[in-house]
Amino acid sequence: MAKAEILTLQSIWTLATSPHGLYLVGYSWLFGMSLWISFFGGVIAFKTLPRQQFGNLQHKTFPIYFVLSVVLSSSLLFLWTQSHPDVLDHLTEPRNADVAQVYALATVLFGQGFNYFVIGPLTSKTMFQRHRLEKEEGKTYNEPGVSAEMKALNRRFGTLHGISSLANLAAVIALGFHGLWIGNAGVKGN
Repeated sequence: MAKAEILTLQSIWTLATSPHGLYLVGYSWLFGMSLWISFFGGVIAFKTLPRQQFGNLQHKTFPIYFVLSVVLSSSLLFLWTQSHPDVLDHLTEPRNADVAQVYALATVLFGQGFNYFVIGPLTSKTMFQRHRLEKEEGKTYNEPGVSAEMKALNRRFGTLHGISSLANLAAVIALGFHGLWIGNAGVKGN
């Protein structure tokens, strides 16, 4: 049996300030949050809330999710490149495992940044335009006989929502790949 380590205030402080430990906590937070928002929280809210309340909730939730994703993924990307300085010399070699992790983290950063700065605001704007038009027309967006303007808003919303979902799914897949890598090789790598 291995010798038991005794925890002290100093050893706990070392754990709390360890770059590798902080990396794993940041990764866990980001991946867990991404899974929850993408596959559970949104589905539960969609099934529970009236449509316009669901839209309002998503309008408040997603910007926070995207900002946290950008902050955490950029922090992880920074820490990864600091602990693997050779990746900067090999950025054009995506088959290099440590470089592939940079690509995975950059996918998260750019996808969620794109969602936060571009797609999210456009989607919200379109959603609220649709809400206003529903009130004006006295019909929900999917009733027969809606105006051509509503049909155009529906197409625009569907396109924007699809782009946002694809960018988010790419981020989740990239995080899953990165998690499998660090689960096998560790944060320090091989």
